[in-house]
Amino acid sequence: MIQGERAPTAKTMSVETPPRQRAAVADPEARKFLRQADPVLAPLIDARPDFRPRAWMEDLPPLDAFGTLIFQVAGQQLSVSSTRAIISHLQDRFGGHLPSPAELLAADPQVLRDSGFSARKGQTLRALAERFVDGRLSDEALSRMTDDEVEATLTEVSGIGLWTARGFLLVALDRPDVFLSGDLALRRAIQRAYGFDHLRTEDEVAQVSDRWRPYRSLAVSYLFASEYDGQP
Repeated sequence: MIQGERAPTAKTMSVETPPRQRAAVADPEARKFLRQADPVLAPLIDARPDFRPRAWMEDLPPLDAFGTLIFQVAGQQLSVSSTRAIISHLQDRFGGHLPSPAELLAADPQVLRDSGFSARKGQTLRALAERFVDGRLSDEALSRMTDDEVEATLTEVSGIGLWTARGFLLVALDRPDVFLSGDLALRRAIQRAYGFDHLRTEDEVAQVSDRWRPYRSLAVSYLFASEYDGQP
């Protein structure tokens, strides 16, 4: 869930979480590279000289690794606005913050259902929470892994596919070269930006993205921005 749509201010995840800093403007070196690598992206970049690719996160609760996975699982097959509504409902049921892994496991599974999670998504979150509690997963361990290792580790959990794992790489780890080939909104943004007469397949959009390496994450952010703010 990385779209440029904004949401009402959310409560912070815990009183111990430090204040969130204002998202940084896009890296000038990456902007220059993408402009030169792809003439289609150049006008999208030029139209947004002060673009902040992570600004959309400023109205979310601060997210650690587990919180990001809650957000990603909630957003599977749902719009950004629906996902944020579910996250807000979940916070309300945990005293204004997202649950820690231990808190989620201690809660009645119906709490997740009442917040808007399907039974399957609830099972996925509980499986993830178990891994954080027993030490198989942690913020530190995930941050040390390569992109491929993170994908392999997370997709071992039933209900976690590549879309969710790559979203985690973008949101939690801010990795610079992530491409969400299976994201329907991104495929539509590419169709619109490139003037394709039909929606390209995942393999086809992945081929388009090769010219953006090693800054595919930033290219994705510009494409989402162009799709959601209506600029050409």
